[in-house]
Amino acid sequence: MTAEEKTQYWLNIADYDLETAEAMYNTGRWLYVAFMCHQVIEKTLKAYWCKTQPEDPPYTHNLILLATQSGLANEMSDEQYL
Repeated sequence: MTAEEKTQYWLNIADYDLETAEAMYNTGRWLYVAFMCHQVIEKTLKAYWCKTQPEDPPYTHNLILLATQSGLANEMSDEQYL
């Protein structure tokens, strides 16, 4: 898979998860809304990683780690990062 294909893969899954979060929101399932929003951010960070890094993203759910090790944290304000 090329870097662009990997990037698009993560973005497609993030879009799917966002749709799921919206469906959970519409039914009042708040815990799952929060969980799916975390998934959307994680997968978007992994898409950024694939776009900017030569290796695949690590198998982790740690958003801070993904933002920091991908270099995106350097582009974020303190409010965005924390």
